[in-house]
Amino acid sequence: MNFNDFAKSISKIENLELPGSASHYKMIPAFRRKELEDNGLYNEDTRKAAVMALFYPDRSYNTNLLLILRNTYKGVHSNQIALPGGKVEKEDENLLATALRETNEEVGAELDKIKVIRHLTDIFIPPSNFQVTPYLGLYKKERPFILQKEEVAALVEVPLYDFMDDRKIIHQKLSTSYADNVEVPAFKLNGYTVWGATAMMLNEIKELFKQVL
Repeated sequence: MNFNDFAKSISKIENLELPGSASHYKMIPAFRRKELEDNGLYNEDTRKAAVMALFYPDRSYNTNLLLILRNTYKGVHSNQIALPGGKVEKEDENLLATALRETNEEVGAELDKIKVIRHLTDIFIPPSNFQVTPYLGLYKKERPFILQKEEVAALVEVPLYDFMDDRKIIHQKLSTSYADNVEVPAFKLNGYTVWGATAMMLNEIKELFKQVL
């Protein structure tokens, strides 16, 4: 889809009701459902983070979504596909400032050229004890992205038509740092399996888009 047409259509979602947890639960592994339904998991020690779902034009001016492959490290989200973003720092004025700063640091997106459409529904991630606030943004990418090599192994640039294709939703068995051989719903994008909190956030975006595209 042409990026200009996409941007005009997406502006309509600003006042739509968010699909929220109903859209999240469609992409949640069975063993996680009870944890997310248990409000007692939220506590004063829960950490805050924010991410940005950035849509931008490729060279042919078709719309893409930017994802990143995180580097391998000692942590529960090592080597996973994610949206650009990260934890709140002291200098951040608010969660949106966190999402913008991290997006600039991780992929080199210029802050003054990101048009933020709206925030999405928060997600709690039990293994890392983070509550994540996602934002949806548009970016008229005039220069190449520049990945932050310390944290980002690769950029994953997904065409909008692939993202919106229901055939890209699969079920796959995975082993993680905290669970072995578990079946999870996931997106299969550019050859990568996108699951967990990122898949949940993407599904809410997809359901919003289906109302306006």
